[in-house]
Amino acid sequence: MNPIEIIEKYYDVKSEAYHILVNHSRSVAEKALTIGRIHPEMGLDLAFVEEAAMLHDIGMKFCDAKEISCFGTYSYICHGYLGADLMREEGFPRHALVCERHTGTGITIEMIRQQDMPLPHRDFMPVTLEEQLICFADKFYSKMKLDSEKSIDKVLNSLSRYGGDTVERFNSWVKLFLG
Repeated sequence: MNPIEIIEKYYDVKSEAYHILVNHSRSVAEKALTIGRIHPEMGLDLAFVEEAAMLHDIGMKFCDAKEISCFGTYSYICHGYLGADLMREEGFPRHALVCERHTGTGITIEMIRQQDMPLPHRDFMPVTLEEQLICFADKFYSKMKLDSEKSIDKVLNSLSRYGGDTVERFNSWVKLFLG
């Protein structure tokens, strides 16, 4: 599977959205692979990690996020499950799970109900180590500042508005993946 070929089916290669998606995704993939390589004991499927990290945000085109040149109709919080639907149509159900489970540090059905999020009522929590690794790596990169990696403190600061469980989950990944 070639993630760039799939991205090019849905994004104009000359568009700003394509540029943002590919560059952000490459940064996430590189961080995830770097971490994965220092943990052979985890038995991670690194080929899958690379592919899924490149495709995790493919659903952003369906969302109204003008700041990243996306002019769809859905709220940005929906990009994960919309990308997952796309990946299932492409025949990649495992990659689809990464798409729908990477937002924040995962989204529980309780969070969806309490915050009245426009999402299907089911859990969107990363389960496998590969899903958790990609979700973790994603937190270090913004689509607005493609050339910079956030520090752990900056990530924690941005996650703090979502509550203690989110911060706690990220901190557990810091220990798991970075020691």
